[in-house]
Amino acid sequence: MASQDFLIAYLPILIFMAVASVISVAMIAGSLLAGPRKPDAEKLSAYECGFDAFSDARNKFDVRFYLVTLLFIIFDLEIAFLFPWAIALGDIGVFGFWSMMVFLAVLTVGFVYEWKKGGLEWE
Repeated sequence: MASQDFLIAYLPILIFMAVASVISVAMIAGSLLAGPRKPDAEKLSAYECGFDAFSDARNKFDVRFYLVTLLFIIFDLEIAFLFPWAIALGDIGVFGFWSMMVFLAVLTVGFVYEWKKGGLEWE
C-alpha cells in the first residue's frame, strides 16, 4: 500500500513527461511535414564561424573570434550574477545593493575600455 502511494505521488511527473514528449514529437513532425525544403547557396554556406564546414579542422582562427567569445562570456557572467542578486535584493539590503553597483561599475569600465580600444570593431 505504501509503495502504491509512493508511485501515485510521481504520477504528475509521468504525465508531464508524456505530454512534453508528445508535444515535442508533434512539433518536429509538423516542421518536417510543413516546412519548405528549398536549399540554396546561402542556406548551405558556412554559419557564424566564417569557415567552410567541411574543410580541414586545423585551420587557424582569427583572434577576433576569441575576443568576441571572451566578451560574451564576461557579459554572460554579469547576467548570471544579476538574476540571483535581483531575487535576494530584499534580504541583502543596502550593502548588497552597493556591492552589485561596484561590480557593475567595474564591468562598465572594462566595457568602455574595450570599446575605446576598438575591440568591438570587426573591420
